[in-house]
Amino acid sequence: MTFIPLRQGCVLDLEPGMAACPNPNADLIILSLFLMFATLVFFAWVAYRAAKGKELDEDTYISARGTQGSLRIGLSLFASGMGIWLLFGPPEVGYYGGFFDVLGYALSATIPFILLAYLGPMIRRRLPTGVTLADYVRSRVGRPMQVYVGLISILYMFTFLFAEFTAIGKAMDYLFNYPPLLAILPVAVFTAAYTAYGGLPASLQTDRWQAWAIISMLVIVLVMIFASDLGEIISNAKTSGNSGPGGSITHIDSSSFQSGLALVIAITAAEMFSQGNWQRNWASKDEESLRKGAWLAAALVFPLMMLMGFMGTVAAGQGPLTDPSTAFFHSIPHPSALLVLIFVVLTIALVCSSTDTLQNAIVASISRDISNGSMNLRQARMATLLLMPVAVYLAVNLQASSVFELFLFADLLAAATVAPVFLLLWDKTQPNAALAGAVAGLLSVVVYGLVTTDLSTGIGYLRSPTNEFGLANLNVFLSAVIGSAIVTIVGSKVLPDASA
Repeated sequence: MTFIPLRQGCVLDLEPGMAACPNPNADLIILSLFLMFATLVFFAWVAYRAAKGKELDEDTYISARGTQGSLRIGLSLFASGMGIWLLFGPPEVGYYGGFFDVLGYALSATIPFILLAYLGPMIRRRLPTGVTLADYVRSRVGRPMQVYVGLISILYMFTFLFAEFTAIGKAMDYLFNYPPLLAILPVAVFTAAYTAYGGLPASLQTDRWQAWAIISMLVIVLVMIFASDLGEIISNAKTSGNSGPGGSITHIDSSSFQSGLALVIAITAAEMFSQGNWQRNWASKDEESLRKGAWLAAALVFPLMMLMGFMGTVAAGQGPLTDPSTAFFHSIPHPSALLVLIFVVLTIALVCSSTDTLQNAIVASISRDISNGSMNLRQARMATLLLMPVAVYLAVNLQASSVFELFLFADLLAAATVAPVFLLLWDKTQPNAALAGAVAGLLSVVVYGLVTTDLSTGIGYLRSPTNEFGLANLNVFLSAVIGSAIVTIVGSKVLPDASA
């Protein structure tokens, strides 16, 4: 999921717009640290129990092939798709954009699961031994395209990984004013340790517990919020924000619609290259388990995203914020110590649910797509551990704006490639046409910039596909998707012997 840049702040500051906050009670800090480590130890224990006594080979380590029923797949997809960005991204989108942006963000998180419910069985049927999406690409197009798709996937997932570390560090800074590394390092160490030990089977087992923790904790938090003063909450949600009318849930206009649609295209395209979802395609017991599980995940994600975005419009109606990324926390009228401690367990569950999936998915893509299946189990475990120092370093040192730009760049690569990849399910699609389509998707972006402004603008869109407001540029992403699809289809018609 695309990362929304975080800025300095503190949720214990109850006055909207203020940047500083008092130091939390020392006992509360100690209790929060205890809860954080206790939660991490519990997830590690669950993962250890899942893998203890089992003989893992390379395939089981990254695929857990044919072992998961529909409920487990649904909870796993939900948990692995959620991350700590849930507390920051949708509320900030709601704060700035209002209804259409919230709807777009919710759809962008939901559509990949719906597509998986229908495309997954088709790909699984054609390639029963697959692990990643690029495995299928190779079976249809060949090794070069597999490597390209694998690189896109790794870029997106690794950016997502260190963005999650950045977010947990800043979330704990918001809550308790302690150094971000105090949260980042334990999460990195524990998740890497249990994922390296148990692989995908361990991640799938922790997903169940993390999913129920996320659902129950958020239900408790939302009930406490809405029970306080429902009338005032609805009134604030309808009130236009100080940065413009976009923060109102009732505000609907064309610019908001375009921004929401851009989110749908950009994030959906990128999420289709998140290999954690595709690993679960082959981990499911059968096609029916996959379909039901994917629909369950979609049914859980959509209303949750809408509710979190709605809370952003509530915060916008309360007044301007120095840090809109903390809009959800500011929408809580009087956070008690108990509620703050609930957030500790919730944030750890959210960050672990996504990071352990990303760690194993990145290793799966490196093993299958980059190293051509040559990694053994020991090397796969070492790769899982070696990812962490780099991810932690980037989480601490890379600016949030740079992370956002990396995400948008990966989103654009995905948008230019997603149509050629899934058109491979059409038997008439020719390999060379699909390759040409992926290249044409990027060239279409340059052509769009040339036609609307000049060549340098078009080339600039490849690096930063944004509009004048710094948001995802709808026309740029449409150019990538449409251009790649047209060239793939026309090429397949004109060059019927391209695969020969």
